[in-house]
Amino acid sequence: MSENVKTPPAGKRGYHSPRRVEQAAATRAAVLSAARELFVTNGYSATTIADIAARARVSLDTIYATVGRKPALLRELVETAISGTAQAVPAEQRDYVTRIGAAATAIDKITIYAQALAAIQQRMAPVFLALRDAAATDPDCAALWAEIAKRRATNMRAFAADLRSTGQLRDDLTDDQVADIIWSMNAAEYWDLLVRERAWTPDQFRDWITDAWARLLLRGP
Repeated sequence: MSENVKTPPAGKRGYHSPRRVEQAAATRAAVLSAARELFVTNGYSATTIADIAARARVSLDTIYATVGRKPALLRELVETAISGTAQAVPAEQRDYVTRIGAAATAIDKITIYAQALAAIQQRMAPVFLALRDAAATDPDCAALWAEIAKRRATNMRAFAADLRSTGQLRDDLTDDQVADIIWSMNAAEYWDLLVRERAWTPDQFRDWITDAWARLLLRGP
């Protein structure tokens, strides 16, 4: 160990300011809120970091230090929209995933997921569609779009296996087919078509998805 490393005097603690932590969290929230509004309204390509800084009333350096460049901002928006929290949360640690795993029947698992999906899409769909559009011209966004799509497919394959474990899935559908059906119908595009364009309520969407998946995927009485 280097002799230049000094041990702090006994009894002294590292500096910690709850107020500073709260201010940093508030600044980060303001930056992400401004980025979300501008990406969704004006589009990713047309939005600059300067635009976001002006909307959030912070400096450019603050944005770079708080979150990062534009691709990092969009990633944070996608991840926090999925988790519903201020930070990204791995799928297996989300509350609704835990409840799905604990549910005994396939219809209960589907009902829990449909309810969670309706809540998630209200936050996520506009951001995800902005990411889709940005992916057409921006390599970083294209990579993120592909990554999220692959992750969704993997998660739906695990969900299909969980449904299969109940013994209540149709025998003529493979787990891959079940996963693909759910993957296509839980997409932001599907939500956008029914809720934004056709003016369905989130509750109508939730009930429809629950009924549709039960009819499409489960054995009859």
